[in-house]
Amino acid sequence: MKPRRLWAVPLVVVALTAAACGGGGSSTSSSRSSSATAPSGTPATSPTSPPSTEQQPSPAATESNPPGDIPDNQAFVTFQPPAGGFSVKVPEGWARSTAGATTSFSDKLNRIQVLAETTSAPLTSQTIGNRLVPQLQRQVPKFAMGKVSDISRAAGPVVLVTYQGDSSPDPVTGKVVRDAFELYLFHQDGRQILLTLSGPTNADNVDPWKIVSDSVRWQ
Repeated sequence: MKPRRLWAVPLVVVALTAAACGGGGSSTSSSRSSSATAPSGTPATSPTSPPSTEQQPSPAATESNPPGDIPDNQAFVTFQPPAGGFSVKVPEGWARSTAGATTSFSDKLNRIQVLAETTSAPLTSQTIGNRLVPQLQRQVPKFAMGKVSDISRAAGPVVLVTYQGDSSPDPVTGKVVRDAFELYLFHQDGRQILLTLSGPTNADNVDPWKIVSDSVRWQ
C-alpha cells in the first residue's frame, strides 16, 4: 500500500501542472481571440454605435365598440314567463337566470331584469321617492339618483326612473364597473311590471334599450 501512495502523489502533481499549463494557454488564446474579433462586433452591441433613428411603421388600430355596447346587428327574441301575463323582447343568446319572481338576462357587462307582480297601489312618479328609492339605496352599491319621468311606450304610460350604481365585483378579476340604470314601471289593472336595464355608463345602448322597453305587451 505504501509504494502506491508514493507514486500517486507525483502523478497528481504532474496532472495539476499540465492542467495549469493548459488553462493558461486557453486563457491566452481566448484573450487573443477576443481582441481579434472585438472590432468586427455588430453595431447593436457596440457601445460607440449611434442608436437607430429609423421609425418602424405603427400597427393598424384595432376597431372595437366601447365596453358594454350592444352590437347593432343584435337579434331579439320574445320572452314570456311560464305563468304568462306579459311578454318582452330580449337579446338572443344572453344567459338567463331566475331568482324568485325575477328573471334576468345578461351578457358581458349588460343586464336585463324583469319582475311582474300584483299590486293595489302601483308606483307612480309621485310615490317613487318614498317607496322605491330607499329600496334601491339598500340594494345598489354607491347608489346615485337620476330623475323620474312620465313617458309613453307601446304598452301604455310608463314611469321611467334613471340612476347609477356600482356593479357587483367580477368573480374572476374583482373589477367593479360604474353602471347606468333605466327602470321602467308598467301598470295595468292591478298588475305591475318592473323592467330594469343596466350597463356601463359609457356604453351607447339607446337603441337596444328602446327596442326592449317598447316591446312589452300585456296578455
